[in-house]
Amino acid sequence: MAVKPIQDLLSEAKAQIETLSLEDARREAAEGNALLVDIRDVRELQRDGRIDGAFHAPRGMLEFWIAPDSPYHKPELADGRKLILFCASAWRSALSVKALQEMGVQSIAEMDGGFKAWKIAGFPVDLPN
Repeated sequence: MAVKPIQDLLSEAKAQIETLSLEDARREAAEGNALLVDIRDVRELQRDGRIDGAFHAPRGMLEFWIAPDSPYHKPELADGRKLILFCASAWRSALSVKALQEMGVQSIAEMDGGFKAWKIAGFPVDLPN
């Protein structure tokens, strides 16, 4: 059995999820309607910086932190705000949003272009020391 190409997985996921522009994601978070969720690895945050106010939920723990019945559940991810996931370039976030939708999370989207696009757009970033 052949392994499905990653571009096929990404295309399928992106066809089934909501993708918000950088501007819309930033506005929704600033208005308090959404929580930006950074799913990058902690080493990426240490190397590249982070978005102020974004909640860090590493990709490897995401499902466990979302599930209310998990001993690892994080209430910040279940406070009623829309969750807007982002990674470095919107690949992991697309697959993650799809996975969380399959778990039953309804108010969820990804941020177009991810952290790299945020930085290129000149939006504020907390850089590592």
